[in-house]
Amino acid sequence: MSALLEKELQELKEVDWSRISPKLEKQLLEKEGDTIIDVVHQNLETIIENNRGKEEALIEVLHQVQDLIGFIPKAVQKKIARGLGVLPTEVASVISFYSHFSEKAKGKYQIALCKGTACYVKGSAEIIDKIKRKYGIESGDTTDDGFFSLEVVRCLGACGLAPVMTVNGKAHGLLNPEKAISVLEQYKNGEM
Repeated sequence: MSALLEKELQELKEVDWSRISPKLEKQLLEKEGDTIIDVVHQNLETIIENNRGKEEALIEVLHQVQDLIGFIPKAVQKKIARGLGVLPTEVASVISFYSHFSEKAKGKYQIALCKGTACYVKGSAEIIDKIKRKYGIESGDTTDDGFFSLEVVRCLGACGLAPVMTVNGKAHGLLNPEKAISVLEQYKNGEM
């Protein structure tokens, strides 16, 4: 085994794999005897081999990896950069620019809270503050229990429902801080 491959595998072993996508969970079940590192490594090799040396394929590769794993940790970013022939900082820059991509595992319930003009004027800042205090998270973070991830976004395109948030893509509007927490607690308790 090459020193580079050993280093890549060691970096993958250091990733927190406790929260992964359902797609990766399914593959793990299908490949009895393989570890999560084996399955991730095999998939990454296939994705990268199909795009080796193609700098222009970076966003497509990131989409495939995000879909597979559910997030794109630094160890995986380095592997992608080497395979496509780009700098690791370029990969990290694309991930930080697009809100779809994440370096951290996302929660079971992904909250997107609008801070666009209509929502802001109608009190979204207070809702954001209440959620941050209640669940101990900042925008871009996931709660320690893995239930919620919070993203503050510029617009959800539902200004008539302002202030509005989505939970796993489902819109909840005409919110105030108490109503927002009530909705989230219903998700947490399995009522939605």
